[in-house]
Amino acid sequence: MTNMLEGLIQEDKTFENLDYEEKKLTVTEFTECEFINCNFSKSDLSNINFIDCFFKGSNLSLAILSNTGIKNIRLLNCKLMGVDFSVCNNFLFSASFESCQLDYSSFYKKKMKKAVLDSCSLKQVDFAETDLSAAVFKNCDLTDAVFMQTILEKADFRTAKNYAFDPEQNKIKKAKFSLPDVAGLLNKYNIEIS
Repeated sequence: MTNMLEGLIQEDKTFENLDYEEKKLTVTEFTECEFINCNFSKSDLSNINFIDCFFKGSNLSLAILSNTGIKNIRLLNCKLMGVDFSVCNNFLFSASFESCQLDYSSFYKKKMKKAVLDSCSLKQVDFAETDLSAAVFKNCDLTDAVFMQTILEKADFRTAKNYAFDPEQNKIKKAKFSLPDVAGLLNKYNIEIS
């Protein structure tokens, strides 16, 4: 267990209870590291590569991720409110989220094929122009999430709730939905379904 972030490259380490709120990290790469109950709220994590890392119970709300590498990252029970993932490095961008709070975040134009979002709050998240082919929204709350010119082909919304988007403005071929939430695809028609 490590409590200090020293050195440019951190590999195979566990960090617990770190508080780096509103600070800039000088580390350039984390590989196979774990972050348990850490606070990176409003931290500047720009230009850092996170590769095969695991975050649990950590707060990354409003973290700055300009050109940050997110490569095969797993996040569990984390708070990521207002995070702009659209400015992350696109190369090998890959993250899975379980029981995370991602409200007001943006994935604008990200490639997130086969992404798994499990039991997450995704209120007012911007998925405009995102490639979510074969993504799974398992037990997610998508209240007021934005889908515009989004690729949702083969995406799984069967256990998601509160989503509403225009099928004519998104690619939804072979996407999976279930009743009654599929009615959110008809909102623009202002019709009553009983």
